[in-house]
Order: sequence, then structure tokens, then C-alpha cells
Amino acid sequence: MPHNVKIVEVGPRDGLQNEKTLVTTDVKVELINRLSNAGFVNVEAASFVSPKWVPQMADGADVMARIARRPGTLYSVLAPNMKGFEGAIASDADEVVIFGAASEAFSQKNINCSIAESMTRFEPVAAAARKAGVRLRGSISCSLGCPYQGEVPVRAVVDVVRRMRELGCDEIDIADTIGVGTPGKVQEVMRAAAAEFPIDRLSGHFHDTYGQALSNILASLEVGIGIFHASVAGLGGCPYAKGATGNVATEDVLYMLHGMGLHTGIELDDVVRAGDFISQAIGRSNNSRVGKALLTKWASRSS
Repeated sequence: MPHNVKIVEVGPRDGLQNEKTLVTTDVKVELINRLSNAGFVNVEAASFVSPKWVPQMADGADVMARIARRPGTLYSVLAPNMKGFEGAIASDADEVVIFGAASEAFSQKNINCSIAESMTRFEPVAAAARKAGVRLRGSISCSLGCPYQGEVPVRAVVDVVRRMRELGCDEIDIADTIGVGTPGKVQEVMRAAAAEFPIDRLSGHFHDTYGQALSNILASLEVGIGIFHASVAGLGGCPYAKGATGNVATEDVLYMLHGMGLHTGIELDDVVRAGDFISQAIGRSNNSRVGKALLTKWASRSS
């Protein structure tokens, strides 16, 4: 089991992109700055996709221009095509993220093309990233199940891992987009992916729809995975997966990891305060159990 665990905070991008009410640039910048100060070494900050499809992320360039960059922190942006990549480079992004799927049905619904076609689309982005010396991360949606086709064979996940490896990805995310994975299946998928790509550069991205996310992180740790995605206050969901809840709450993940004696370099109390800030700013409930428990504890002490 890895002693040092890297947490990629995805709340500012993956978490906020599905909010129906427009989140102001000021709030996004404040959230990212709070997370940076909490000690994250990687924050997914913005998305350079068409505002027609994801209007919440239309201010990506402004967000990237205004954040206070912490030395040692990577600021990642989603950039699925060359137009997005150009925006990412102009914004001085440290890492660009491309996203495919292990499910043909989901690929068609999400990006209107087959898995093979999506990889072809990513080739110029990958080549440009290598030329520019920018990190490239690949994310594989529906690695544990699909809302349209149901079961996703392990071999399908492995196939996309191979394709992303050939594109030159520095890191690859195994994503349980709809939160249906269970520990045994997660370990099977992670072991199979690790046979094709270095295990220390694989990450787990778990949604908590069925309450399995923390169990799945523990299962991943047991087979050697040391990178996980999480979203402050449990922000998020998926527009193409009805009923899917947000990513596992960062506060809950940190509480578990720190309780196990694992090192993250992140201050849990600062993340709890960031979760409270964003929950109040956008007027939604805080989905972190640890966050709510600590906030209640602190309030009782001050009363």
C-alpha cells in the first residue's frame, strides 16, 4: 500500500460544471485559491470546451488568469480538441486532460463518436502537448459500468488504457462515472490496467452513487494505486448519467487516509472550510459527512 497518496482535487471543474445556477468567476477563483492553500499538488481548475455544451465553464480563461498559483501545484484543464488545447496553452495550464470512455454507448452519447474516433481526435492534442512540454492526462469514463449498456468488460477498459498509453499520456484515470463499482471489480480492473500502464501513474476516480467510493479507494490502495480524485463537499454529477451523484467528497477521503497513517500533504481543516465556503456560495447542501461533522463540532465549541 502506498504511504504517500496524491489527491487530485476536481471540484472546481468536474464538480461545478453541472451546477444549474451560474457560479461566478470570483467564487471559482476563491475556491481554487483556498484549495491551493490547503496543500493540494494538483487542482483541476477549468475546462476549455464549447460553452454551448458546458456553459458553466465558459470563463475558464478568466479563472486561470486570476488564480493565485501556488508553487508546486499543477493546475489542470480539460482540453478535448485543438481549440481547447490552444486555450489551455494561452492560459498557462500545467496539464491538459483528454477524456474517452470504455463504453461505446457512452462515447456516442457524451462526445458523439466511437471510442476509436475519439482517440483519433485526441492525436493532434497529444502531439501538441508533447511538443509544448505540457503534461497530458487521459480519463476513461464508465470503467466500472455504463448507464446505457450496463456492464463494461474489463477488456474494454484495458483497450482504452493501451490507446491512451500510445497517445503518450503521463497519467490515466480509471473513472467510475456512475458510481456502480464494488471493491472486487475495482481491484480486477486496476490490476488489468496496471498490466498495461505503470501503476504509479494510474488513478482512481470514484463517484459515490451507491455509497461504495471509500471502499473502492481502499480496494485500490490494496493493489498499489496511490492517486485518487475527489471533489470538495462532494460536488458534481454527470449530465449523461441520470441519478449519478458527485465525486467522493475530498474531506471524507482525507479523513480516511489520515486515519490510516497515510501522507497527503493536505490540511483537512482547510478543506472543510473550503467545502463550507462553496456550499454556501452556491446555495447547496454540503455532501461531505466529515465536513458536516467537523463544522458542527466547531460550531458547538464556539457557542
